[in-house]
Order: sequence, then structure tokens, then C-alpha cells
Amino acid sequence: MKTKLLLPLLFLLAGIAVNAQPKRSTRNIIYISIDGYRWKELFRGAEHALLVNKKYNSTDTADLLKKYWAEDIKERRKLLMPFTWDFIQKNGQLYGNRDLGNLVNVRNKAWISYPGRSESITGYADPAIISNGHPDNPNENVLEFLNNQPSFKGKVVTFASWDAVGRIVNRNRNGMLVNIPFDNLQGNNLTEAEQLANETQHYAPKIWGNGERLDANTYAIAKSYIVARHPRVVYLDLADTDEYAHEGKYDAYLDAIHGIDAMIGSLWQTLQQDDFYKNKTTFIIAPDHGRGDDHQWTSHGASIAHANDTWLLVMGPDSAPLGEVKNTQQIYQDQFAKTLACLLGVDYTSKQHPVGEVIPGVAGTTNKSR
Repeated sequence: MKTKLLLPLLFLLAGIAVNAQPKRSTRNIIYISIDGYRWKELFRGAEHALLVNKKYNSTDTADLLKKYWAEDIKERRKLLMPFTWDFIQKNGQLYGNRDLGNLVNVRNKAWISYPGRSESITGYADPAIISNGHPDNPNENVLEFLNNQPSFKGKVVTFASWDAVGRIVNRNRNGMLVNIPFDNLQGNNLTEAEQLANETQHYAPKIWGNGERLDANTYAIAKSYIVARHPRVVYLDLADTDEYAHEGKYDAYLDAIHGIDAMIGSLWQTLQQDDFYKNKTTFIIAPDHGRGDDHQWTSHGASIAHANDTWLLVMGPDSAPLGEVKNTQQIYQDQFAKTLACLLGVDYTSKQHPVGEVIPGVAGTTNKSR
């Protein structure tokens, strides 16, 4: 008799527990990587010492100060990234302001591009990956994991400004659409916007050779495809920031950041006009690594202090509008992959390697699936 009474009670309690889980509204993810963008410019705005140093700028100092400088930090960072600080700050979550004790770091020991990107999408800081020349990534990543789910099959795509992303995502293994420089979108029914994006990438100057295209071209191809094809998961990998920083061009580095902020804002607003994406899409934005301080701002790597310091922005229907997160906290980049999947109601795991845990608060819960 006790058993007969106990079973319905257990089912009732289980039902209450399931119903208590927050209902996911996120159906789509836009994950944007900004290569080598320092936390300092994001949270503090342009750095005065670098702005006025003629070694790092071809732009007239007075014009540069007028464009990006203000004494007040909040005003200054808004000059650099108006969409981020006018909109994301009000509607999303910003992690990594080290002035407030909120920390985001890579866990890998190399502090360069391939290892950082790999850590972000695999959820694993593979100690064997220490070079940008590493061959096809042997580690499973969250993008192909999702692509293997029936509801995401063929709807997970990558657009990258750097050709190494093809190896990092390992498109040779998974056969997903990974558009790298200077690939054209394929198909007989391309829209006019897709055709134009294909064409114009070949007219733009190849500033850094055949292995990298300008972010504006990558963005155009990605946006035209998203509007026409409605993928559910998009990895948009941008790289101008790192290239200009390595060249010591602080004015161009800032202009690249300013442009990327505008691209993010334009993409968000476009998707909010589309019922497929409106109120159903989360943006996740982060760099792959940090940079050094003072004269070492041009560099990164294991020998450069603070090049492992990064940040994270999240905005979407399941992430509370916390704004600039001010509590003391430590987040690692190997947590991004599982968090991304969690937002979609999927538990990302791998039989090949460990995976970092979900970031508390980003998905509204630490539960692994709905």
C-alpha cells in the first residue's frame, strides 16, 4: 500500500521539478569572435597614452582625440562602442571588467589565436594545441555537436575572416559550411545580396594576403546568408583588430572596433525585424585572447603579461539584463561551448575530452538541459 501511494507522489514531485525549470526562448545563436580585442578598450575606452603616441597613429592627434577621447570613462567607452554601451549594456550581460574584480580568462597556456578559438568552441583547452599552424583540430566542437542533432542539421554555419578557422572548426571532418577567405557562397538560387557579397570580397585589397579578408567582407557574406537562409547557429569570426594591433596601428585598431560594434548593432536590428529570429536569438560575443599593456599592447602570447585576460558579452531572451556585471567572479573560456548549447536546451558533452561547465546566470540556470 505504501508503495502504491509513494509512486504517484514521486511522479507528482518530478512533474513539479520539471515545470520549475525556466522555459527556454532561445532558438538561435549568433556567436561572434573578435580577434585579440583587449578588455581595456571595451571597459575603459581608448587609452590616452596610445592615442597621443605618434608611433602608433597615422591619424592627426587632434582628430583622433575628438573621435575617441573623453575624460569620463563611461562616455569614452561609448564613443568607441555606442551600440554596446547604449543597447547591450541595458539589455544584456557584460563580463570581464577587471577593475571591478570580474574576471574572464583563457585556460590554455599559449594565449594565441588557434588555441583560444579552439578552447571556446570545443570547451577544452587542449595542451597539445600551442601553435596557429596546428593542423585540423582533433577535438570535437559544439558546432558539429549541434549539427549532429536532428533539429540543427545543416543549420550550423561559420563565416571567418581568417583561413585557419577552417582547421579550427575542422570542416574537412564535419562537412559543415565554413566560409573562409575567399570562398564564395554556392548555389543556383543565391539572392542578389549574396551574389554581391561574393563579388565584392574579391575587389577589396588583400592587406594581409590570401589568408585573411577584411571583416566588412566577411560580415557582408554572413549577413546576406543569414537573411536568405535562416541558419540556427552562426559562428562569425572577425580578425581586423588583431592584425592592426600587431602592426602597431592604434587608430586603425580603434576604427576596427568601432566598425565591429556597428556591424553587431546592424545585425541585431535586422534579425529583430525577422520573425524567425525576433525574441528567439541570443548573441554571444568574445575575443580569443587578450593583449599586453603599454608598449606590449601590440603583442600577445605566453610571454606577454595579461594576454590571457579576456571578456564576454551575452544578450538574448534567456539572459537577464544584468548590464555590466560587478560581482567578483572567475569565468574561463572553456565554459563558452557548454553555455552556448545550454541556451539552446542541449547538453553538450564529448567522449573525446572534458568540457567546461555552464556559466552561472548566463542561461538563467546551471541545469544542463530542459
